Amino acid sequence: MIDDFIQSIKRMQSYKKQIVHIQEIPPKEACFGELEKPLPENIQNCLLTRDIHLYSHQAEAINKVREGKNVVIVTPTASGKTLAFNIPVLEALTKDPKSTALYLYPTKALTNDQLKVLREMEKETGIQAYPNVYDGDTPQHQRASIRENSKIILSNPYGLHQYLPWHYKRALNP
Repeated sequence: MIDDFIQSIKRMQSYKKQIVHIQEIPPKEACFGELEKPLPENIQNCLLTRDIHLYSHQAEAINKVREGKNVVIVTPTASGKTLAFNIPVLEALTKDPKSTALYLYPTKALTNDQLKVLREMEKETGIQAYPNVYDGDTPQHQRASIRENSKIILSNPYGLHQYLPWHYKRALNP
């Protein structure tokens, strides 16, 4: 099926001389990792229900965050980056319900996709994170409630730039 697709592209006039090299990269075996200490039971049960086993980069990131280290993960799409930062945030909320997190995304579509994931995890874990989007499209009448109740706020760099000068209004759970 892939070969047919590639051949059809090669025949297209608009792709003439644009395809320089084709290489098939064989799949690799998944490399799973271990956490240095177990997750809270509600988060572990959520992962077990979803039949999720942490990849090595996820486990390493979570272990580093638990040590108080900064973490940057650069991996392909759908490789588990979201879980690598959602788990430590949810774990922090389990330990301290006053914890908060700000997630910044470059597009509204990605923000809304991630909001859906967070709401599903909130429901499955029972952690009251009240995730919400706070951006230019957030209705005025919802903003105060989001600032007061949401433990996880999703926004974008533009929104952060716009709201930062008014940070005294945005103080999460002072």
